[in-house]
Amino acid sequence: MDIKNILSKCDHTLLSTTATWEDIKQILDDGIKYGTASACIPPCFVSRAKRYVSDKLAICTVVGFPNGYQTTETKLFETKNALENGADEIDTVINVCSLKEQKYDEILFELTEQKKLCGNRIFKVIIETCLLTEDEKIKMCEIVTKSGADYIKTSTGFSKGGATKEDVKLLKAHVGKNVKVKAAGGISSLEDAEEFINLGADRLGTSRVVKAVKMLESENLR
Repeated sequence: MDIKNILSKCDHTLLSTTATWEDIKQILDDGIKYGTASACIPPCFVSRAKRYVSDKLAICTVVGFPNGYQTTETKLFETKNALENGADEIDTVINVCSLKEQKYDEILFELTEQKKLCGNRIFKVIIETCLLTEDEKIKMCEIVTKSGADYIKTSTGFSKGGATKEDVKLLKAHVGKNVKVKAAGGISSLEDAEEFINLGADRLGTSRVVKAVKMLESENLR
């Protein structure tokens, strides 16, 4: 197991509603120390976080989080605001209501407009797989690919389920060649992380991998 490689694919995440700036600073410090892909934090901390880390760590934040049923106009404002505050990556939640009503054009329009705002910055689309049928997951692979998004992401971690290995395999099999897969929610160990990567996940949304590495370090010091 190449721990450094695993860490480089992790969005070190803290999206708790009770997070304080001291908590966020710890996430940022850990992200820099352990070489994670980014730190994924609430929008209200993005500006301070970007000033704190400068170019030492990518800052990721969320839009339409966690339920995704905001209006398109609201999500576009959130996206623009986050980018203006210094976000390097955006993870947006789809409108599952629209998907259930088969309003595919509306979902595609929303995602395409968000990607336009992001430009060259990384744009990830959370489809909340635990709420979807297999056909809906496959349909979202098609829509996300058409939108120009960089990643399709399994979960917010705030619904009734997180990433599953079956879902990662399914998304990897149906998404376009230019779209990568991010697994998030419930990734609890280095072994878990390695397995998700081997199945095709290019990013992992988790706080537990860094915690696991810290535990290994402390055990090696004993």
